[in-house]
Amino acid sequence: MNTINWRRVMQVGLIMGVVVLMASVIGMVQTFDERDMIEGLLTLGQLLLFAPAFYGGFLVAGKDERRAPVPTTLLAGLLAGALAGVPVALLVALAGFWTTIRDYFVNVSPQLIEILTLGRESLAGSLLLLGVMAGLGLLGAAVHLIPQRTRRPLINATIFTLTFSLFSDVPLNIANQFLPREIVRMVFPSKGITVVAAMVIFVLALAAALWWEFSGRARRQQRQATITPQERRRNSLILLVVSLVVLLVLPRILGIFLTNVVAQVGTFVLMALGLNIVVGFAGLLDLGYVAFFAVGAYVTAILTSTGDLGLGVNFWIAMPIGVIAAVLFGIVLGIPVLRLRGDYLAIVTLGFGEIIRVLVRSDLLKPVIGGAQGILDVGRPNFGSFTFVTPQHYYYLILAGCMLALFIAWRLRDGRAGRQWMAVREDEDVAEAVGINLVGTKLLAFAIGAGFAGLSGAIFGSRVGSVFPNSFELLISINVLAIIIVGGVGSLPGVILGAFVLVGLPELLREFVEFRLLIYGILLIVMMLVRPEGLWPSAVRRRELHADDTDDPAVAAAEAPLHEEVQPLT
Repeated sequence: MNTINWRRVMQVGLIMGVVVLMASVIGMVQTFDERDMIEGLLTLGQLLLFAPAFYGGFLVAGKDERRAPVPTTLLAGLLAGALAGVPVALLVALAGFWTTIRDYFVNVSPQLIEILTLGRESLAGSLLLLGVMAGLGLLGAAVHLIPQRTRRPLINATIFTLTFSLFSDVPLNIANQFLPREIVRMVFPSKGITVVAAMVIFVLALAAALWWEFSGRARRQQRQATITPQERRRNSLILLVVSLVVLLVLPRILGIFLTNVVAQVGTFVLMALGLNIVVGFAGLLDLGYVAFFAVGAYVTAILTSTGDLGLGVNFWIAMPIGVIAAVLFGIVLGIPVLRLRGDYLAIVTLGFGEIIRVLVRSDLLKPVIGGAQGILDVGRPNFGSFTFVTPQHYYYLILAGCMLALFIAWRLRDGRAGRQWMAVREDEDVAEAVGINLVGTKLLAFAIGAGFAGLSGAIFGSRVGSVFPNSFELLISINVLAIIIVGGVGSLPGVILGAFVLVGLPELLREFVEFRLLIYGILLIVMMLVRPEGLWPSAVRRRELHADDTDDPAVAAAEAPLHEEVQPLT
């Protein structure tokens, strides 16, 4: 029977304590505490404060397949949780006698100390905090005493309930359009959800998770094993039709604010689909991708603007010209970097993006593109007397652009061009040796990727109504690249999922915008350590990163086809 590694227990507990301490010192705990999750019971700040202690206890108790004795396991969780509270308890004590601590740590305010001490006097509050953290560590360890088939549904139901409460603004906006205010307030107070609503949601989620664990998964596997190709195609067609219907009626369900968020996500999806061709399919790291986005936006703005710098051309004529201009810039960039690889390619493309940024800000081109003042009164699309104005109108335009880009990328991925790109990505020398034209293959990737970015920029400029240099910073390229990494490099569904995670979720939590880059960094680190293939990887990428997970040739032979997309993480 295994024994607990007490040194590891102490390490995990102190690491969790440092996480809590850093979150407190940089102001996350206090800022997040303003956001209720479950009314009168739990805030986001409290979740951030207490979750590491629970996770620490869960972690130290679940290291090995063979368990230590139950009392020892529980003691390990208790110790890990208590150690997670030690750093913040020391912070409370330090703030008690160091009166000028805020001169060095501005976020260590009386409000933060009140949160850490649970509203009590310093000594009593610190002891209470340590007790609560130790209890949560004990609870985290005790979770492993529950049978796995029951434990997993409990954890999933808890995560679903907390996620629902965190993003309660989404169902709240929808409910306000269809339900009386009195009924809405029974579930949604000003922020978060009520205790009764949380209990109902948890019970329903738990019932669904238990059904899936004990029955649903087996039925699905049995169905997948016996389904015929004709039935598979029919089901795919039905799913496609239902998805299209849902997408068409979505603006009427979501309302103006959420539709605007989805439109913002769609803009990044369109860009990410283009960069996914360059980076995901062809393996060409492009850090200056925002330049093509800017070219499409500026060309369309110059042609359609009714201001002093514009020509007043119809949007439907200007948009293809903007896309063509972006494609030409993509080819211009591709020609000098054909022989570059890896870091050198990334540096050159980064320089190209910075050149475009400097040019649009410069006084040299100010008479043409407005310099720092940008271009105003960008033209809007219209059909006769109908003009695109509201977020709902632009939603359909962005949806059409995304569907077109998705279709093109899908067809290219499964065609000759896609196979050539993937051969170049794996090994350029071998690809050239077998007869692949590296010049044409790379230029095609740059051109199509730039075209998607140009289309996104054209729609973006029209939707916003103006084009300014600040909209085309390097951070845009980093965001689009992060979308691909988080979603899954080379995966088309992964691009969409990554955009919703990295663009949609921050838009729903705009009150925490100052921590956006920090959360980006943490998310990327976690993804690289826990799930490097991404949230929804392609079958090829998944095999590459998990080639050693199985030694059974029969299992390896049963993997998905080369270009078949795998199911998302559940």
